Amino acid sequence: MKQVYDIIIVGGGMAGASLAIALSGHGLRIALIEAAALKVDTVPNYDDRGIALALASQRIFAALQVWDGMADQAEPIRHIHISEQGGFGLAHLDANEEQVPALGYVITARSLGAALLKRLSRLTDIDIIAPGRVQWANIEDNLAHIGLQEQTLSARLLVAADGGNSFVRQQLCFEVQRREYGQSAITANITPGRPHHNIAYERFTCNGPMAMLPMTEQRCALIWSVRDEMAGEILSLNEQQFLSRVQQQFGWRLGRLQHAGKRSSYPLSQLYVPDTIKPRAVVIGNAAHTLHPVAGQGFNLGIRDVAALAEVVLQGAGCGEDPGSMAILRRYQEWREKDQQQVVQLTDALVRGFSNDIPPLKLARNLGLLALEGLPPARHLIARVAMGLKGHAPRLLRGLPL
Repeated sequence: MKQVYDIIIVGGGMAGASLAIALSGHGLRIALIEAAALKVDTVPNYDDRGIALALASQRIFAALQVWDGMADQAEPIRHIHISEQGGFGLAHLDANEEQVPALGYVITARSLGAALLKRLSRLTDIDIIAPGRVQWANIEDNLAHIGLQEQTLSARLLVAADGGNSFVRQQLCFEVQRREYGQSAITANITPGRPHHNIAYERFTCNGPMAMLPMTEQRCALIWSVRDEMAGEILSLNEQQFLSRVQQQFGWRLGRLQHAGKRSSYPLSQLYVPDTIKPRAVVIGNAAHTLHPVAGQGFNLGIRDVAALAEVVLQGAGCGEDPGSMAILRRYQEWREKDQQQVVQLTDALVRGFSNDIPPLKLARNLGLLALEGLPPARHLIARVAMGLKGHAPRLLRGLPL
């Protein structure tokens, strides 16, 4: 059996589901393929891990009518506190100074996923095939084709949103640039001894960057980057030993750390696809750029991909253009490549610049933090980058319908 769609999205995670929601309601034939059953408990990455949503991402989700379903599970970030362990430099970003209600929000992947799937389940113009594992993908006869276990599907546009290990990206031979950091992320939800007061802490330690993000119920989401050889030993600690180790690195701004939830670890590297389009195909989200978690930019970059791709595809469709034409895909790439390149370079520079203890560099870093604190225009620029508001804003980010 062979069926032809306008758009096939492979990957029902947060980027793929968001794109399907954005494209719905405009007369396009859309299929969403996900290897796992589309349930919060089974889809990979829909877990209790804290995700930092930039203000731009919150606005996009609001425009997609999914924010109301997750707002009560999202904790606002009203201040960002940046410091270095053993250093004298400090810098702050403040929502009031930027005249916004929050610089961003923190939500668990589970709550975000549940809101997306609830919205997706109400859409009648999307064929959802889940579970459905792609066996092969190619492009020929002016169509993109994918093979599932018992059927072949074709589309005028194939979107690879199937994560950092994207099978579709591999099948279509997109060039990939990789950089290993020799670090792993340790994640856990922490209950501190003092209220977090909606402050997100970004702390650079001798082992790697450590983020402590405010969550609901006065919890904090810990994302701690450590050298690979340390990860196993840290995971093997009992709860009190683990809290003591975190306390030693983080300090006492949140009082004595009281409780740690389930700990997880994953290796850190950078993956970047410099050319995200081919005839009839595009890669988005983690399939296009998987970043180090420092500054919390990776997920938000993918949501801006979604907003831009949906806009150019629907604008083109409204003018009778083929959604998989290179004209449309080039407009998307030209719009997104600067933002993608800048965020990739920024996160890499932060990791490399703060991952050593060479005295002259450490002095320069701390002087830089002091300079940032004393220069409001510089703080404003950094805040706009952190909020995802720099550059040409998609309609969804501006609260406008597609």
